[in-house]
Amino acid sequence: MTKFRPCIDLHAGQVKQIVGGTLSEKLSELQTNHVSQHSAGYFAKLYRDNALTGAHVIMLGAGNEEAVKEALDVWPGGLQIGGGITDVNALQWINWGADKVIVTSYLFPDAKFSLDRLHSITKVLGGDSSKLVVDLSCRKQENKWIVAMNKWQTLTDTEVNQSWQYEYHTLLLSPAYPVLDTIKLLEPWCCEFLIHAADNEGLQRGIDEQLVKSLSQWCSIPVTYAGGGRNLEDLDKVKELSEGRVNLTIGSALDIFGGKGVQFEDCIAWNMKQEIGSSRQQWHLDLRSRFYLDSSSRT
Repeated sequence: MTKFRPCIDLHAGQVKQIVGGTLSEKLSELQTNHVSQHSAGYFAKLYRDNALTGAHVIMLGAGNEEAVKEALDVWPGGLQIGGGITDVNALQWINWGADKVIVTSYLFPDAKFSLDRLHSITKVLGGDSSKLVVDLSCRKQENKWIVAMNKWQTLTDTEVNQSWQYEYHTLLLSPAYPVLDTIKLLEPWCCEFLIHAADNEGLQRGIDEQLVKSLSQWCSIPVTYAGGGRNLEDLDKVKELSEGRVNLTIGSALDIFGGKGVQFEDCIAWNMKQEIGSSRQQWHLDLRSRFYLDSSSRT
């Protein structure tokens, strides 16, 4: 079931909405849509009070740890934490109250995917894949989506795809073998994917429809897409394109982040509508099942 999932993006200790492709080491190149007057804890409370599970908090560079800890104090066990996550600090963030940790750049030393590092961070988490989210945020190169790291500035050797011509066990037995089936390889090790379309992030020009549709076909675990969401209709569009299999994060367009495209309260109402519809559908399925069982017992 498609849901609106909120975010808290932190840069230099402040909640910000940034144009994704401009985030680099050069502050002069940074383009910011919004700098909030509110703290990370304020948004954590807002999401908690409205039962918006699956919210992700991303640390964009250094100087954000205290802000994240504040958010976790407000909603322990309710937030996913990403940005600078490694095998050294992953368990610490869980102990500090993170529901899950989100890993990206650590998996790509020298911009090359490392199966050993995936094993390492999984081991630190006690082999509990329900605590790990893999971030495959990407940039489009011709007709491919390539995983981007280091604040989305560095392209890796890994394409976001699914190729059924190679078996998962072949990749495990040969770690040096090219990663030809990213989704199928990673799914056993994590519980969710988070995917920012970095070229769309912060621009409010619409979602990458083909990527959303592809993710719904490739992924068998929950996946959240972010990038370009600009209005409530984009939630309907993601639901339709993915047949309810992909969630959507809307950032810069939200009124709580200074946007004019969509009201936060409307997103909450949209989620509630989906839950009611899902409950009704389940009720009809249960009713039909009971009717079938009653009919069978009479014959």
